[in-house]
Amino acid sequence: MIANTDLLLALATFCAVTLFTPGPNNLMLMTSGLNYGFRRALPHFWGVNLGFTLMVLLVGLGLGKAFEAAPALYTTLKYLGAAYLLYLAWEIATAGPIEGSGERSGAPITFLQAAAFQWVNPKAWVMAVGAVSAYASIAPFPWNMLIISGLFGLLGCGSSGTWVAFGAALQRLLTNPRQVRIFNVVMALLLVASLWPIVADLF
Repeated sequence: MIANTDLLLALATFCAVTLFTPGPNNLMLMTSGLNYGFRRALPHFWGVNLGFTLMVLLVGLGLGKAFEAAPALYTTLKYLGAAYLLYLAWEIATAGPIEGSGERSGAPITFLQAAAFQWVNPKAWVMAVGAVSAYASIAPFPWNMLIISGLFGLLGCGSSGTWVAFGAALQRLLTNPRQVRIFNVVMALLLVASLWPIVADLF
């Protein structure tokens, strides 16, 4: 296996930019870090990273072709994802009160929920399909797909960990329920705003 080093550098840049910039996953990871602390948010962290890495790999191994052959399937999944994002935004905005320990009562998103969310996350699909389409020539198949998904997985750990840690650090600044409620509402509104590309497709 011989990888194209120029494409590898370009791919690493693409992965870093798309992974570290705000999106549904990162906003929810930061919110989990604030509301539940770093340790309790770890299942969410691993669900996002392993779930998205697997998604990229499967898209590269041929799932993307299935959506090309049946565009209605992709459209259906896209709007189901939008509906689920609205549900998550509502859950965040109306979350329960803070306990005396500084963490929120209840439970954060589970590993399986976070992994499954990748399949209805509009940004995840754009990232996966974009990377597979643009960087497939980085190496012979199937090594190219292993490189692309592996790089997303590696850099994704750094990205997700950063957003969770940032949320957990905010616990020192947001020390009363009203402040946390305002933060959660703002995060919920940003999640809704992330649906703009889907809304724009309707017009």
